[in-house]
Amino acid sequence: MVDTSHSPIELTRDFDKDAALVSELFAGLDAELAKLPAKAERTEEQDAAASALLDRGRAAREDFLAVHVATLYDTLTEGRTRLLRVAELAYAAADLVPGLVPTRERIAEERTHPQKHKEGWEYDQGILISRVLDNPVAGYHLMHAMAQPLPEALELLDELRRTDRVDLGTSLVERKGNVGHLTIQHHKYLNAEDDESTRAMEIATDLILLDDRIDVGLLRGAEAQHPKYLGRRVFDAGVNLTRLYHGEISLIEFFIERELGLITKWFRGHSIGDGEVSVVERRHEKPWIAAVDSFAIGGGCQYLLVMDRVIARSGAYVNLPARREGFLPGCGNMRLPRFVGEKVARQGIFFNRDIYVDSPEGRQIVDDLVVDEEGMQAAIADAVDALTATGPVGINANRTEMRIGAEPLETFRAYMANLSILQAKCMYSPAIIRNLELAWDPKRRGGVK
Repeated sequence: MVDTSHSPIELTRDFDKDAALVSELFAGLDAELAKLPAKAERTEEQDAAASALLDRGRAAREDFLAVHVATLYDTLTEGRTRLLRVAELAYAAADLVPGLVPTRERIAEERTHPQKHKEGWEYDQGILISRVLDNPVAGYHLMHAMAQPLPEALELLDELRRTDRVDLGTSLVERKGNVGHLTIQHHKYLNAEDDESTRAMEIATDLILLDDRIDVGLLRGAEAQHPKYLGRRVFDAGVNLTRLYHGEISLIEFFIERELGLITKWFRGHSIGDGEVSVVERRHEKPWIAAVDSFAIGGGCQYLLVMDRVIARSGAYVNLPARREGFLPGCGNMRLPRFVGEKVARQGIFFNRDIYVDSPEGRQIVDDLVVDEEGMQAAIADAVDALTATGPVGINANRTEMRIGAEPLETFRAYMANLSILQAKCMYSPAIIRNLELAWDPKRRGGVK
């Protein structure tokens, strides 16, 4: 967190007065920052001056939110009667308390710069969301809001029921019997993840959860179109380094909403409670199967850790290359040790260890090993039969109890409160810029990560 021991404001503890105070401070700091050249053109001394201004603003944000986050959240959600996703909440806060977080327009302008030349306004969004999640009442309500079906899914549900198929571009949903097939087909980037593809996958996941004819979800990669992997199915190539390099991967819409939305819906389903603090989970959920034909890199590995059954082709591998990339591998730090132990998890996260599915450690992540497509189809059919044999009530009750024992919602809230600010720090650290320059050569690489 930013050091607030020398906060630039003295709060009155009255929300309206303090909001006016901090907004005036932020406006003054912005005016000072505007006198400096753009980040790409600054001298070392000018860059230090800019950092000092930004740090003053972040200290004030921390101080203001430490006192007023509950009032802010209640005001934005009208007493927790409105459900706002993370991005919606952040941009609403920008309107209510000018300068507290960047406006949508400021973030849009920031995204026109490569990551190394961005000012880092998303850091302020990370401060806000971390503080919201750190507050139990607001945090539970925000997690509840994030576990609702997206409006696009509600609009497309009739199409799925009518045609058994919805093509979302980077994801494809198909109903085959009682199985909802979610096929990842982000061909341009070899199924690497970005804002666009994650949103499409979440819509697809919502459709499978909403269609009452579907009992089980199946996640699998499409056959690749890239010459190197032509005709082979690729599961997930991790974060889209091309778009990250160009500053087009978002902190809140990607790194935070991906965990609280998409992956939560696989692991926990839709929240049908009221969002109040409670140890009792009220969910509409379904079991999920993942089929891995080649590799599950980074985010793909994270996906496997919330699946009920994982089937893989012999020779495939998974990894969480966090050290090489320089940021947090989502909830992988919390979940991977449950599968392979802390020692192997550290080797994977800190030392870039690939875990092959045929190895003893790989077998802790993968349930079934197959050698060909016939074996894959047979293993999928067996998994579907097993997951539906006792009916949805029994399987989902067992999912819930196992999940509560391993990762109660309170533990998840605490993890995400920390991830929201730590991921912001990672995204704008000098190390990630250096790593991107080493891992992504713009002269050598084409469109595919």
